[in-house]
Amino acid sequence: MNDRPSPYQITAFTYVAREKSFSRAAARLSVTQSSITQHVAKLERKMGTQLFVRRRDGVELTRAGSELFRITDRLATLDQLVTEKVNDYSSLTDGHIRLIANAPRPAMPIIARYGELFPKVQIDFTLYDWTSAMALLSERQVDVAIITEPERSEALFTHELRRTMYMAHVRKDHPLGASKRISLRDLQQETLILPEDGSLTEKIAKRKIQEHGLEFPRIIRTTTFPMVKEAILHGLGIGLLLKNSLYPSDELAAIPIDEMSEEYSDCIAIPADKRELKLICSFLDVAVETKADRHL
Repeated sequence: MNDRPSPYQITAFTYVAREKSFSRAAARLSVTQSSITQHVAKLERKMGTQLFVRRRDGVELTRAGSELFRITDRLATLDQLVTEKVNDYSSLTDGHIRLIANAPRPAMPIIARYGELFPKVQIDFTLYDWTSAMALLSERQVDVAIITEPERSEALFTHELRRTMYMAHVRKDHPLGASKRISLRDLQQETLILPEDGSLTEKIAKRKIQEHGLEFPRIIRTTTFPMVKEAILHGLGIGLLLKNSLYPSDELAAIPIDEMSEEYSDCIAIPADKRELKLICSFLDVAVETKADRHL
């Protein structure tokens, strides 16, 4: 009996894991969905374990599936690199990039410019908190991340896009709105608005509050950066966010904070073995170009 999985089973599994969908995997591979389903089912029987949890909106990897995907995605990447080296890869027409970020900027200007240059390339873009973004990178669930202060490792290629610092974001008509600088102590009687647990901002703000022996009795945590902005605009409190995390608004002021003067690196992070893929190379080139031209 041959215990080795077939290449078709491995390919089917890898693309279902990448696309989080049997139907999208079938479309990417130009085969029928039933074929994909059969290959994955045979692989699951061979391994004696379930690789996916089926949900209404797609599929999710089990623990065994995640462990296998970390290996098979590397194989698929290597195969893609070989194909590109053998064939003519001077022109880029279509493809698919899975992109995440922990803030809307500087990702949006890069995506906009990339769309202008390569309109047939599909980009799936989602915002995640810092902790989740790093986990997705480690698990190879994404191709590219634009993230502040990524963890460094040999498995990741990183390139700094800009340096930034934390600011207090407040409505201009707020009593503190005209301040040139501000102290965390000045904010203790205010409602503080932070991104959700797991965000880099939440971690740093918590550390700074503890370091300076401060207490903030009223803290609102929101799920996304747009929600932080809306909460500030509606007068719910003052937001602690990196400079330029949000798009400028005539109604908001960003004020430097005495206790948070350190600079942090916004970086593009890529699984190291994907660095030479033509889609990833082109995206990195656009990111560097956009940084230089538009001062992200």
